[in-house]
Amino acid sequence: MSATEGQRGSSTLEPAHPHTHLAFAQSRALRPSTKVLPEHARNHNRSLVLQTLYRTGRQSRADIARETGLTRVTVSDLVNDLIAERLVIEMGQREDARPGKPATILDIDRSAFQIVGIDLSEHSLFRGAVLDLDGQILNEAEIALAGSTGDDAVAKVLALTEQLLAKTTAPVLGIGIGSPGVVNLDGVVLSAPNLGWHNLDLRAQVEARFGHAIIVANDANAAALAEHSFGGADGDLMIVKVGHGVGAGLLLGGSPLYGSRFAAGEIGHVVVGTDGGALCVCGKHGCLETWLSTPNLNLAIEVLRASGASEAEVDARTNLILIEAGQRLGIALAPIVGALNLPEVVLSGPTELLDGPLAQATIETLRNRTMAEFHGDLTLRMTTLGQNIVLRGAAVMVLSGQLGVS
Repeated sequence: MSATEGQRGSSTLEPAHPHTHLAFAQSRALRPSTKVLPEHARNHNRSLVLQTLYRTGRQSRADIARETGLTRVTVSDLVNDLIAERLVIEMGQREDARPGKPATILDIDRSAFQIVGIDLSEHSLFRGAVLDLDGQILNEAEIALAGSTGDDAVAKVLALTEQLLAKTTAPVLGIGIGSPGVVNLDGVVLSAPNLGWHNLDLRAQVEARFGHAIIVANDANAAALAEHSFGGADGDLMIVKVGHGVGAGLLLGGSPLYGSRFAAGEIGHVVVGTDGGALCVCGKHGCLETWLSTPNLNLAIEVLRASGASEAEVDARTNLILIEAGQRLGIALAPIVGALNLPEVVLSGPTELLDGPLAQATIETLRNRTMAEFHGDLTLRMTTLGQNIVLRGAAVMVLSGQLGVS
């Protein structure tokens, strides 16, 4: 963005990497931390300065130079451009007892832009929010799904996006969308059986309607990014997202893992066991989703409550349903934990279903099926980000794609 564009309040920014909709999805570490070769340096160093300010806040130019290893001349040049783009502001002079001219303190202008995040993973509604650059929710909206699939579901995505854009009060940095199913790096939903989507170019449709930078990714991958940026996860991570379906997101060595066909973490349609099971929407019997998805768990519990059994019996049999779902999840996760030597698995979804007998059965099954010497210290926990995890992950997608920070 030029200085003139910044003064006009334009929402068009030069992305951290070419091809904005691809930028977030490249297999690179989410947080830049070292210098690179000259031919790649400017965009990387720009992100390095922004990342330092984003995480640390209120630094002088000299502080940034020491923190990043960049020269003061390079830092000053980059900071001048970032001020012109309205991404960085001067906060005044530092109160300093040392001799000489006091340093001018800088920070990211955290109110200059807003982000629209959309979560399509819940089974009964689509949810969205307007967020600030720190991932805090400023406004929310939702639209009932009411069984919509195919083009009808796309129309509801567009309607929700329009509602959210009307709630923004600053230029929009971008729109992030977390969708169930397999999503490629171009934002095409290759397969989302629960929504009846196959080879749907969702990014292109939203971009054509609204004209902002759009990033579409799998909802579980978005959740993993949120856990990384806002949930305190420090190392390798697997997050299991339970909602309309079941999916997992993986972060390894600081980078998202997508797989050769963008289906890494698609555990919902893995058949668990050899004892059959209910018919899945994908056409197979006994997929993990038939045991674990929110609609299937709720239906099984509702059938129990309608059976005329006593409250104590309903509670006991509900626990058995949750325990079996947890065991099936543990069976599905054990080979992944063993293959990747993961230190942590995080669950995201309805707390009343996941946190308790289901989670306990999952960790017990995992420990029974892996080697204690290497996997005995595995942690399994609920996310601390609650139902907003995908919305905040969508914000990270935009931050990473547009600014190179997370």
